[in-house]
Amino acid sequence: MPSWLLALLRVPLIGKLIGANVLIAGAVCGAATLMHQDWTSETTVLVLSMLGVVLVNIGLVMLALRPLADLESTAKRIWRGDVSARVPESLLADRDLQRVGGALNALLDGLTADRERLRELAARVIRAGDEERSYIARELHDSSAQSLAALLMELSVVIRETDDPAAVERLQRIRRIAGDVLDEVRMLAQAVHPRVLDDLGLGAALQHLVREAETRSAVRIEVVVEDSADEVSSAVSSVLYRLAQEALNNALRHANATTVMVRAGVVGNVARVEIVDDGIGFHPVEAERRRPGMGLFTMRERIALLDGVLEVESAPGRGTRITARVPLLARTNAQVTSASAGT
Repeated sequence: MPSWLLALLRVPLIGKLIGANVLIAGAVCGAATLMHQDWTSETTVLVLSMLGVVLVNIGLVMLALRPLADLESTAKRIWRGDVSARVPESLLADRDLQRVGGALNALLDGLTADRERLRELAARVIRAGDEERSYIARELHDSSAQSLAALLMELSVVIRETDDPAAVERLQRIRRIAGDVLDEVRMLAQAVHPRVLDDLGLGAALQHLVREAETRSAVRIEVVVEDSADEVSSAVSSVLYRLAQEALNNALRHANATTVMVRAGVVGNVARVEIVDDGIGFHPVEAERRRPGMGLFTMRERIALLDGVLEVESAPGRGTRITARVPLLARTNAQVTSASAGT
């Protein structure tokens, strides 16, 4: 097929209709001119009439195609992720276009309802997981840790009452081992579920996480937490805290960073956590392809369950920036879930 014909066929519909009207009007005017060799007033009236007809047709065509433009605009908004977009009602649309627009709106309403149900289910799943981790952490802290602490006290008493130097040395060695185990149990309880997250919220939990990380590393860690960070729901707080924990551990273990920045707050209607380091960086796509199950990228799926977004910006030698955004709408769903769980 010739390229000029292909280009002609690809002309937008409105261009084709306008072009057809112009050709018809031109043909009529040309025929009238040939029939009347002399330009008369009748010829002028005919030409002006045809010009008026063409302009009216152009206007009618543009009005008739306006609903199609609305459909296209709505489809583009949906493609960009705006599922709240709807095809507006139009007095100019014919019945067929009205049915198409109505079907699309009904489809979008169903999609929105499904997303709401999925988000509510995700909040329940996250809440159940958090409750289980919280239970395990309490058991470790209140049972195992307390038992080990009591054992240390008993060992201290026995050491003071023992006169045999060899026995004392062995008992002291046992006490040191028990003390190390107690520290590990407490750290494990904190890692499983930080009690401060339930008691004081996301901001205090992130600050505590940073303080704990600073005791284990020489990396300089800064934390900036806005007061608004404590306004999000427990489900969102848990997801964002786990993300910060995973990203911070990666920065300290693998990035060879000298400085790490942790930020948290609410921007508009979105809860936001950002972790930035000046480490060696990596190729996010290649890393995800090599290790699809690594913690940071599995967090993307968990955040997506709450209709959130995880962005990983990194390159070799340029550090890493990890940003998570979760809409506050998830807060309402989590509160509804919490209320329904308690009834």
